[in-house]
Amino acid sequence: MIVCLCKTGRAVYADAMTSSSLPNLLTRITQTPGQCGGCSCIRDIRIRVTDILEMLAENVSVAEILQDFLDLELADIQACLLFAAKRTDFSRLTA
Repeated sequence: MIVCLCKTGRAVYADAMTSSSLPNLLTRITQTPGQCGGCSCIRDIRIRVTDILEMLAENVSVAEILQDFLDLELADIQACLLFAAKRTDFSRLTA
C-alpha cells in the first residue's frame, strides 16, 4: 500500500498493484488532518471507513447503507472492504 500526501496534507491511499477488477478503489479512501479526528474517510465527505465497516459487521445491507448515505456509491463500500483487507494483510516471518 502506498500513502500519498497531497499539498493540503491529505493522505490518499493507493495500492501499487491493483488488479484489473479493482481499479483505483483505494483512491476513494482519504485521511485529512483535523477531519474526523484524522480517521480514514470516504472521499473527504466525513463518512469514516470504520463506520461503514461496523455497519456491515452488524449485518446492515449494502442497499440500506446506500439509502441512508446518499453521497455514497457502491464503489465506496467496496473501497472500505478493500482498505480493511489491505490493513490486515501483512507478512509473517516464521523461524
